[in-house]
Amino acid sequence: MITLNGITHRYPEILSNVPVFVGTRVPVRSLFDYLEGGDTLEEFLYQFPSVKREQAIAILDAAYESVAADAHLA
Repeated sequence: MITLNGITHRYPEILSNVPVFVGTRVPVRSLFDYLEGGDTLEEFLYQFPSVKREQAIAILDAAYESVAADAHLA
């Protein structure tokens, strides 16, 4: 199981408690918005250089684990 400690955080003072990447003001949702829009991970990282590749990969891995854990066996 992936832990997001050190990857994301949220505080009422930073973007009204929206989860952001640690050390940035970049909302985690932005990563998914970019990917949904057809952009690559590299394009996202270029647009948000304060986000580390490892942080983005950890978020994607956690999302995968969440979906895989909830998937029903066929």
